[in-house]
Amino acid sequence: MIRAFGGALGSARLRACPEDFCVDEELPFRPSGAGEHCLLRVRKRGWTTEAVARLLASRAGVRRGAVSFAGLKDRHAVTTQWFSVHVPQPCPALSPGWLEDGVEVVEATRNARKLRRGALQGNRFRLLLREVAAPRRSVERRLLGMARRGVPNYFGPQRFGRDGRNLQQARAWLLDGEPVRGRTVRGLLISAVRSDLFNRVLARRVAAGTWDHLLGGDRAALDGTGSHFPVATLDAALRRRAARGDIHPTGPLAGVGGDRPKGGVAALEQEVLAEEAELLEALAERGVRSDRRPLRLMPRQLAWHWPAADTLSLDFTLTAGAYATTVVAEVLEVTEG
Repeated sequence: MIRAFGGALGSARLRACPEDFCVDEELPFRPSGAGEHCLLRVRKRGWTTEAVARLLASRAGVRRGAVSFAGLKDRHAVTTQWFSVHVPQPCPALSPGWLEDGVEVVEATRNARKLRRGALQGNRFRLLLREVAAPRRSVERRLLGMARRGVPNYFGPQRFGRDGRNLQQARAWLLDGEPVRGRTVRGLLISAVRSDLFNRVLARRVAAGTWDHLLGGDRAALDGTGSHFPVATLDAALRRRAARGDIHPTGPLAGVGGDRPKGGVAALEQEVLAEEAELLEALAERGVRSDRRPLRLMPRQLAWHWPAADTLSLDFTLTAGAYATTVVAEVLEVTEG
């Protein structure tokens, strides 16, 4: 990973305990208050999202497939996220209260539709970094710069599995033909490959200093949405919108088809992706569709304070699919656990 603001200013420790990493999901809609789906806001500690989904299914007396959620949340954290359970009739077992140690239903309502993957406005993070060994003024200056310019939108290391094992397994499967069972696992491995290729393109743009502004031929993404459009003519209005963080340059999520950049941007991406021509061919053979992802991430409502001389508290909101660890990595070299 190439940092946009220079080297790390020092070191810190994250997740000394789950309470040091708190995440709250923000829905992009208001629950309808009626319908066949029970919509639950659940606070969990020390549980995976999938384990909570199985617990909810068991308590409601329904199959696991009747439970859905918008996104996966860390196990080693205190997270609040939404689940929907298809139970047309009232279900007292899913009323607010503790279900198990570490799993609490905070809010229960009804909704006309199930909750679908990716149906998030964003996530609110509250992080506590301990054992901070860095100059306070330098840290705060960098945070101010990040609030103004944003940070490179790298996929975090958790995307690639412990010690990058997802990437290793993906190569063994896609290039060497080693069998992989389960559609979910195969999807995770494909995602790891595409994320790695995106990070490589982004690192090249960071090195060139073009990660946070548009170039002719770019495809520009609207902040907080999946929409993007071609930058045919780079005029003053587009530059102003990019400077405000309303739109961002994008990079490739590799696959076949889809909208592509043009000119020098296309040439740069092709040069980087050509380093993994065999993986690209394997993705194409499996019909993976290409997409675009913003190269820049804006940590909104970024705030901080120092509860102790060597402890930094960070509070910010990110769009869905973005990584809090990516934000922290622009400031400090972090050890987790």
